[in-house]
Amino acid sequence: MPKMKTHRGAAKRFKVTGTGKVMRHKGYKSHLLTGKPAKRTRSLRQSAIVAKTDERNIKTLLPYS
Repeated sequence: MPKMKTHRGAAKRFKVTGTGKVMRHKGYKSHLLTGKPAKRTRSLRQSAIVAKTDERNIKTLLPYS
């Protein structure tokens, strides 16, 4: 059986932690930032954990992580 291919788009967007959780970056931080409060833009810098409902789908895209 051939090796499975990693979905390259998902590999650039998600990282799997040591405990197996999937981390993602937050959106809404590319433009129109003057209208958003500084507190909101600071909180958008941190990464977030993917919801449990989406986690299984993302892990199928990242077979070797």
